[in-house]
Amino acid sequence: MTRYQHLANLLAERIEQGLYRSGERLPSVRALSQEHGVSISTIQQAYQILENLQLITPQPRSGYFVSKRKAQPPVPAMTRPVQRPVDVTQWDEVMMLLDARADKEMISFGGGSPDVNQPSLKPLWREMSRLAQHNPSEMLSYDVLDGRLELREQIARLMLDGGSTVAANEIVITNGCHGALSIALLSVCKPGDIVAVESPSFHGTMQMLRGFDIKAIEIPTDPETGISIEALELALEQWPIKAVILVPNCNNPLGFIMPEARKKQVLALAQRHDIVIVEDDIYGELAAEYPRPRTIHSMDIDGRVILCSSFTKTVAPGLRVGWIVPGRYYDRVMHMKYAAGGFNVPGTQMAVAAFIRDGHYHRHVRRMRQIYQQNMETYTCWVRQYFPAEICVTRPQGSFLLWVELPEKVDMVCVSKQLCRLKIQAAAGSLFSASGKYRNCLRINVALPPTEKHREALKKMGEAIVIAMEEG
Repeated sequence: MTRYQHLANLLAERIEQGLYRSGERLPSVRALSQEHGVSISTIQQAYQILENLQLITPQPRSGYFVSKRKAQPPVPAMTRPVQRPVDVTQWDEVMMLLDARADKEMISFGGGSPDVNQPSLKPLWREMSRLAQHNPSEMLSYDVLDGRLELREQIARLMLDGGSTVAANEIVITNGCHGALSIALLSVCKPGDIVAVESPSFHGTMQMLRGFDIKAIEIPTDPETGISIEALELALEQWPIKAVILVPNCNNPLGFIMPEARKKQVLALAQRHDIVIVEDDIYGELAAEYPRPRTIHSMDIDGRVILCSSFTKTVAPGLRVGWIVPGRYYDRVMHMKYAAGGFNVPGTQMAVAAFIRDGHYHRHVRRMRQIYQQNMETYTCWVRQYFPAEICVTRPQGSFLLWVELPEKVDMVCVSKQLCRLKIQAAAGSLFSASGKYRNCLRINVALPPTEKHREALKKMGEAIVIAMEEG
């Protein structure tokens, strides 16, 4: 982080904490320069960031003042889903969300795509071009079933940051994280089984359960600390649950990082009840703080945690390069991979392996952490400015997804349909529930560059929500 970014964050924290009150004049550029021992241009750049975030307002010949704005909205409370197994619904709504990708005019706040237009990805595109020119036969050949060895070796090195020590031959390459999760479920569950999930939970995982005829039991989840250990234990005592699916690091959609002590608790609970933990770590590398948080897999001693991840969110979804670390279920996972999908594309694996090996991956991820953190601050300010005062907003600890809880009378399913006519896509909260709860919530993708076009679109979204409140 540069000096001016660090200073901007420091001043933003002081504003949020009320040390600089609404309408109060901030220290002069010269005074701050002397206080922090930095140049005047550094202070000016920091103030420019705060102005872009609409935290401060310049006044000619008077200096900078804290903007008059709404109070910081509270964090949503612990969710309270019905704790019984249910069949997953919402498929039609998910299809509408996916179909909108074909409309190039649509401003998609509802998707989960990362920003793939950053210059730090250029080495990857050059490597793919080089491979196409010099290794066409290898790129177009069959792959080995567990994936390219050079890629698995690089992934094993990356996993050390999350606390896991694994060998390359313990990793299986998959068709993205979606493919990894599908193979994991096929390996440990059969139709009619019950799986516990966080609530809310990623709609893609929900629809896998629906497709495999597996019932979901939604467990209350805290937006800051994760799944309720007590509620999960109660569910395990009442129902024959086969597995629990968790996104403990930079959760989708709530953004929390589960504290390490709670990760150990949920692992101990799984050991006591002899169930599988399917850990989705797809966002773990995008944690705002470094070093990145540990995985539950890193604490596992008996191979019951199946870790799934990919480069979909850190690099690009079109690569379709993911992986699974199956633990004690390795043989079953290999069989299910062959039965369900077979082999992976060699070319993208080779390119990603070189991208990591040559040091470009870590530079890119460091850049994206900073960009997404700045985007999160900007979009949170816009939500506060344009949405009704009676909202709750998460405080994501990484990644690029923001969860907003609106007043109960707002039906975001209806509002989303109205927004589509304006070429604005929103993801209603009901998509993230097996039973269609959270209709008054939405998830916002802040990976979209915070341009004037996106600010205006979010403003229109806020206006539509206000109208829905008045009509409701």
